[in-house]
Order: sequence, then structure tokens, then C-alpha cells
Amino acid sequence: MHKQGNKNLDRRLRIIEGQVRGLRELIASGAYCIDIITQTSAVKQALSGVEDVLLENHLSTCAINQMKKGYEEKAVNEIIKVYKLKRR
Repeated sequence: MHKQGNKNLDRRLRIIEGQVRGLRELIASGAYCIDIITQTSAVKQALSGVEDVLLENHLSTCAINQMKKGYEEKAVNEIIKVYKLKRR
């Protein structure tokens, strides 16, 4: 992954860290359940966004390069693995 992509992911992960800290504070303070669930949903969506960026990068660079170098089976297996993980 290129430097700018790493910076973007690092920024996203720092935001997620803040969201998780906020979630812990909500739980510790006995916040209303719906508020906690709303925050957990935001964390899941943010993590999904990180996964999407990583997957897009992998498909547009790593998988293409593997196929160009004759490692089609490896590329396909990785794509299938990620697909199955994302469906969970």
C-alpha cells in the first residue's frame, strides 16, 4: 500500500480508537442501551470501511500483480477467502 493510503487508514483507525474509548465510557457510565448500540454500530461501519479500502487496494494491485506473474490460483483463492470473510 502506498504512503497516502497508509495515512488514510491510520487516520481511520485513530477515529475508531476514539469511538471504542467512547463506547467504553458509555458502558462505564451506565448510558442508555440504545446509545451504546448506536455507537457499536458506528464502530462496525468504520471497521467495514477500513476493510473495504484494504480489499480495494488488494484487488487493484496485489491480485492483479499475482495474475500477471502467473499466480492466478493464488489470487483467486485469496479473493474467495476475503469474500467469505466479508459475508460473515
